[in-house]
Amino acid sequence: MSAPARRQDAVENRNRIVEAARAALAESDRVHLNEIAKRAGVGQGTLYRNFPNREALLAEVYRRDVDELVTAASALLAEHEHEPVEALRLWLDRVVDYAEIKRGVLAALEPAAWQDLVAHSRSPIEGALGELLDAGQAAGSLRTDVDAHGVLVLVACLGRLDRAEWESTARPLMNVILGGLRLQPRPDAPAAVTPPSGATDLSRKNRR
Repeated sequence: MSAPARRQDAVENRNRIVEAARAALAESDRVHLNEIAKRAGVGQGTLYRNFPNREALLAEVYRRDVDELVTAASALLAEHEHEPVEALRLWLDRVVDYAEIKRGVLAALEPAAWQDLVAHSRSPIEGALGELLDAGQAAGSLRTDVDAHGVLVLVACLGRLDRAEWESTARPLMNVILGGLRLQPRPDAPAAVTPPSGATDLSRKNRR
């Protein structure tokens, strides 16, 4: 096997290991390296050459999810240029998936390790959300009295959900958050008045 082919094979093995770990985290907080190696279709030696311990692997899963989440914000805004609220909705849907994996990572890591990961990810995620909120506010679709930090405080509450209630509760709660961000009509705004049937024709006759 040529050197480029070996490098490509090594990259693919690493990616398979990370994806296998992500799938395992979505199912359980208990992640075993031998199970991940089997899922990825690699040997124990290959796994340990890429990740010397479980902490290193879980940290890589978390960092990749953060990178994908941050990149998705700009991509969704470009795809839904005239519908920034739809871009935000799709992004928040991805946040639910990210939050589920984050729960598994934090449960499996020692506090010192996950606190460092979270500290380094907070600013990029807040920046991505801020970009989405700015677009919706500029379009007049989102309220302007809430910033990215405030929204993330609400989203963080999802971490209190038990795994058993995650599927049935997390996305509905995220929809509640999105609904609260939408700019609602002012209650004192005058309601549109629909003229009674025939009134328009009568008005035209009177003007003749």
